[in-house]
Amino acid sequence: MSHPQSYEILLVPEFDKSGTDEAPRPGRAIRSAVVAATGQRGESGYPRYAGDGMVADIDPATRTVEALLVDGAELDYGLSVRISEKSVDSGTDQNTRS
Repeated sequence: MSHPQSYEILLVPEFDKSGTDEAPRPGRAIRSAVVAATGQRGESGYPRYAGDGMVADIDPATRTVEALLVDGAELDYGLSVRISEKSVDSGTDQNTRS
């Protein structure tokens, strides 16, 4: 199975909607990084991607971020991750959520 060679990772805050019937909605990205395949597998067993201060284990079948370090630290509570596959051929993004 061929895995994508790079993704763009977006860190977004989730805003609490306590006391309302609406689910929390993500805000705008507060940080982004383009990560490239390292050729290694992470502790989670999924392919590892790294770049711009982020290291992520990403399941290429579901495009789910299984593990993430930002500047060497785990993701803070209240932040979520969105990813999009970076297409090398066309330079376009294929948006996905995680």
